[in-house]
Amino acid sequence: MGRRVTPPPDSQGPIEPVNLRDALEERYLAYALSTIMHRALPDVRDGLKPVHRRLLYAMQQLRLSPQGEFRKCAKIVGDTMGNFHPHGNQAIYDALARLAQDFSVRYPLIDGQGNFGNIDGDNPAADRYTEARLTEVAARLLEGIDEDTVDFRANYDGREQEPTVLPANFPNLLANGSSGIAVGMATNIPPHNAGELCDAALHLIKFPNATADKLVDFVPGPDLPTGGIIVEPRDQIVEAYKTGRGSFRLRARWDTEDTGRGTYQIVVTEIPFQIPKARLVARIAELLLQKKLPLLADVRDESTEEVRLILEPKSRTVDPLLLMESLFKLTELETRVPLNMNVLSRGQVPNVLSLRQVLREWLDHRQVVLVRRSTFRLAKIDHRLEVLDGYLIVYLNIDKVIKIIREKEEPKPALMRAFKLSDVQAEAILNMRLRALRKLEEMEIGREHAALTAERKELKALLASADKQWKRIADEIKTLKDDFGQKTALGRRRTTFAEAPQGVETDLAEAMIEKEPVTIVLSEKGWLRAIRGHQTELESLTFKEGDRLKRAVKAQTTDTVLLFATNGRFYAFGADKLPGGRGHGEPFRLMIDIEEAADAVELFVHEPGRKLLVAGTSGHGFIVAEDEVLAMTRKGKQVLNVEAGTEAIVCTPVDGDSVAVIGDNRKLLLFPLKELPKMPRGKGVRLQRYKDGGLADAKIFNKKEGLIYIDAAGRSFTVTELRDWWGARAQAGRLPPKGFPKSNSFGAKF
Repeated sequence: MGRRVTPPPDSQGPIEPVNLRDALEERYLAYALSTIMHRALPDVRDGLKPVHRRLLYAMQQLRLSPQGEFRKCAKIVGDTMGNFHPHGNQAIYDALARLAQDFSVRYPLIDGQGNFGNIDGDNPAADRYTEARLTEVAARLLEGIDEDTVDFRANYDGREQEPTVLPANFPNLLANGSSGIAVGMATNIPPHNAGELCDAALHLIKFPNATADKLVDFVPGPDLPTGGIIVEPRDQIVEAYKTGRGSFRLRARWDTEDTGRGTYQIVVTEIPFQIPKARLVARIAELLLQKKLPLLADVRDESTEEVRLILEPKSRTVDPLLLMESLFKLTELETRVPLNMNVLSRGQVPNVLSLRQVLREWLDHRQVVLVRRSTFRLAKIDHRLEVLDGYLIVYLNIDKVIKIIREKEEPKPALMRAFKLSDVQAEAILNMRLRALRKLEEMEIGREHAALTAERKELKALLASADKQWKRIADEIKTLKDDFGQKTALGRRRTTFAEAPQGVETDLAEAMIEKEPVTIVLSEKGWLRAIRGHQTELESLTFKEGDRLKRAVKAQTTDTVLLFATNGRFYAFGADKLPGGRGHGEPFRLMIDIEEAADAVELFVHEPGRKLLVAGTSGHGFIVAEDEVLAMTRKGKQVLNVEAGTEAIVCTPVDGDSVAVIGDNRKLLLFPLKELPKMPRGKGVRLQRYKDGGLADAKIFNKKEGLIYIDAAGRSFTVTELRDWWGARAQAGRLPPKGFPKSNSFGAKF
């Protein structure tokens, strides 16, 4: 039996088919707009999101002025939620608590009493245990709100009225910053110094077309609640403020304390903005346990109300600058503070504004507030003057007025006819108290009338002149600067500027490696290993069958080792990265990209600033700076160009004034070093001329000390009479002295 379908009641109307995609797009767009407009992005004029604006207005309605009493936060949250902000009470309380945290906002808007959390990241106490009232800064934001300075709208249920924006006699958006994530967009504005913002605003009033570069002279960068040091270059800061997007490199502030006997400790007194101190200490301790901070011995937190982190170095010889650079590199002692000034322009349009545009919109809002406030005041004055004129008529005709009031059943229209009064004047006269009929009161009314007339004239002139309006706004900003500028305890700049140390990357890389002596062993077949310690008994080293020792170099784990190959390339290795001494090591061919036919010529420790003589079997060579051959890549660096059928054969340090070369034909030639060119790369010049064979070896020596060579047995010989072999570069040379090694080699070079 089929299932019976009940038709919908007529009251629901007909069912219309809707395209699912269109419905989703419509609803998602509505959600996105709601998030952007009413939750995530601040208004550029007062720098507040709706929850913050409603909180401050609710507190103002509760009369929680800066000089008034405190009230339970539960009451404040309840009133805000019930009257203006129909969301969760915990979300409202979190927003309230943040506005009271002097480590979260630069100029707190709420004066809290009780536990409102701390810089360690601990949460505030429950709202029933804490109390709050407005601060002077919040009072400036609300100043004039009852004088028709801003528009009001109905609240969520239409029973109350709430402001769409605050009058904002304080540059709150930039002074306290803001952050939020909407749908498809986000905002992130760090706090700035109010005094500097006032200076920039005053300059912008005087020079409306001021550039970002000029405004940065007044606002050099953020001024964060927790201090720190900004090490971002000025040109990057200018670019960030010009585009509204960028970031600022921020470091902790630290100093050294002498602990006696040549030892010291580092004290961190300011940590980066929005970094919980407890998490920072835990991260440093974790890296310490993982042995990723070899320069650091211990970390401890000695903070009270002031931040005091103690960092103990591994030893007294550790450079404090290198220690801190290692911590900046690996921990949140250095962070990047983002800048993304995505705000609601005119309260409606989300877009990214520059520093100049943000200040311009705040100033334009202040002009609107001034005009509306003046217009409101003018209307009040006109009303009061009308009433005072009526009072003066009473004093001039007191007896007749009293008679009309006593005798007439409807005295109001009678008064209006008798003295040509307005409805307002007649109503005011009828509401007068008898004690106001004194002669003294008449004189007081006259003085008030004169004062209000003068004020009315000033307001008329103000509303008629834009120049006078901007002068009044400038005066208000100057007063603001006096109250919250850098001469005050609250307004004094906390974040300073400095340049990051240059050229410490190499030193830091070395410092991060534990320095130990090693002996680097290269075999004839190309096996490479690093043995702990400086080995003296090389005969005890073992190799694979048919292999033997080629080079043994004493080094430190912090050294860079260079290998010169027959293809004319130099390859660099970190001594700490080489395979250990257990076993026979690894073939160097697996560590670098090198041709199968190429082989190692020389292995030595890199010495910055040294020069090398490189030469090939063709007899060509030149001098090259050792710093020029360094390249920490698998492909190495091509220095000596070798032709087909030839290969690189010599690499020796330049530590003398003369060159000795010998060929396969056992011809020895000596000539001055100055005849060799210095080049970064190339084939070089001819060192010696040959009929048969090629270059066998070369070395640099001091002519006064004589030519030293070592025979196969390791014995050293010195030739002091050099006249027979001395000549010019590219000559053929003569047979070497008797006893010269048959291998045609001068012996060890490095």
